[in-house]
Amino acid sequence: MNDITGKKTTLRTAQAEGFVFCKPETIIRIKENTLPKGDLFGVAKAAALLGSKKTSELIPHCHPVSIDSFQIEFEVLSDKNAVRILTTAKSIGKTGIEMEALTGVSVASLVIYDLLKPIDKELEISSIRLLEKKGGKTDSQITKFAAGSKAGILVCSDSTFQGKREDGSGKAILNLLKEHDVETIKSEILPDEPEQIRNTILEWSKLGLDLIVTTGGTGLGPRDNTPEAIKEILEQEIPGIAEAMRSFGQDRTPFAMLSRSIAGRIGKTLVVSVPGSTNGATESLQAILPAVFHAKKMMRGEGH
Repeated sequence: MNDITGKKTTLRTAQAEGFVFCKPETIIRIKENTLPKGDLFGVAKAAALLGSKKTSELIPHCHPVSIDSFQIEFEVLSDKNAVRILTTAKSIGKTGIEMEALTGVSVASLVIYDLLKPIDKELEISSIRLLEKKGGKTDSQITKFAAGSKAGILVCSDSTFQGKREDGSGKAILNLLKEHDVETIKSEILPDEPEQIRNTILEWSKLGLDLIVTTGGTGLGPRDNTPEAIKEILEQEIPGIAEAMRSFGQDRTPFAMLSRSIAGRIGKTLVVSVPGSTNGATESLQAILPAVFHAKKMMRGEGH
């Protein structure tokens, strides 16, 4: 199974459909409710619900998903001699719910086939497909905010600046931004000196960068100066970003509560500080990307 520990918990939705084709006289029997095995849609609906809940047991690589809502609709299409099955599923979790929606359609189709086969030997199950999927990092409404953005990465570390420690967090941030189609046009390593940090951020903010990420100096050490340095030059602090990063990290390590990460804006540039450890930096950005780029639209006065 794929590792989903790095994914965010979000609202996931999916809609799927499928068809059972039959003879015209079978359609008449369905409408008259004169089938030999009784209630067609009641049994098919119950089976779809049960099948969707068993998806992770049937599909080897599927993760168990909490199904928060599952709706099944049936439509008798006389012009096509078919029964259409439509499922709509919702879940608040770390992975999509499309397989549950598709399993529900598949099981309902099989049950309809089973209930109609005594009177129809020409049944055909066809066109089972996913109609729509929303939520998570593939949600087009979220990913569009990040695409084409420009960023800068500032590593704040005495030891890395002196060549005593290899930069891991800066490289991790670069790769994460690249995954979201964000171009990094500025990158630098500085010592933990507040004035140098402030001057560099102010200089970069004048270049029209959408995002500046600093890594390092957010802990409790005597040379951890980054949050204080950044706070002095912010025009507006955005506490929700730092809260989201710490909350996401806390689910993975109890040490996340010790991070003093800060976020805010300078003009139309978003500034976000993350921890200096590779894991800390990675998890912090996983918590906010790509949704944090929605700030671009807001800072430009284009509404929500």
